[in-house]
Amino acid sequence: MSGAPHSAAAAPRILLEARGIEIRFGGVVAADGIDLDVYEGENLAIIGPNGAGKTTFLNICTGYLRPLAGSVRFNAREITAQPPRTITRLGIARAFQIPQLFSDHTVLENMLLAAAVRQKRWNLLKPLAGIAERDEMIALLELVDCAQYKDKRAGDLPEGHRKLVDIAIALALKPQLLLMDEPTSGVASADKFEVMEILVAALAKAKVSSVFVEHDMDMVQRYANRVAVWSTGKIKRAGPPKEVLEDPEVIRTVIGV
Repeated sequence: MSGAPHSAAAAPRILLEARGIEIRFGGVVAADGIDLDVYEGENLAIIGPNGAGKTTFLNICTGYLRPLAGSVRFNAREITAQPPRTITRLGIARAFQIPQLFSDHTVLENMLLAAAVRQKRWNLLKPLAGIAERDEMIALLELVDCAQYKDKRAGDLPEGHRKLVDIAIALALKPQLLLMDEPTSGVASADKFEVMEILVAALAKAKVSSVFVEHDMDMVQRYANRVAVWSTGKIKRAGPPKEVLEDPEVIRTVIGV
């Protein structure tokens, strides 16, 4: 069930296409013939009970897991079981629940490390200060409203800003698609909407599509263009947030009201 957006205009271009994905862990079926498309320019939310297979899907799309069956194509190119580094270079970036930062380095040093890796110029003996992309990395920090923290130690930032810096690092890889696992997990409740507002605006400005796994239905309602409901290894429903989140079966099995 791809759940394509409904529009009288030309259909949006498919960026990522998953077909017949199957994977299980012992007796647990995490994906049972999953078909799902991700469209250019959208923010797709994946929701479902804990253990349903949502994060497993992100891991398959980024090369961390190999499915037992099925295929994943990105920009019409087969990427199933390609290593994560190859998939990243093709244009898919990943942000995890816990920000992947070097806590003892400054925020800008973290960004410059990402730039060095992107250009395949990583060298332990080369000073970070000499990396040519410094201005570009500062501009990305400005995009996520974190430039004022560039000289701060990354480990000293509050969780919301750590998440945003992690997104800036992902954007430094110049992706077309960003996959995120609970982007506001661990962020103080009072800061969640502000963090997500900045994040979604940054993705729009950078023209990056996204898929995010989320348990907070307020976040899904406000920031997703489309929602896919994952349960017992299958996609039970996909479509606009209002339609999906008001479905009685989704309310009963996922939202729990």
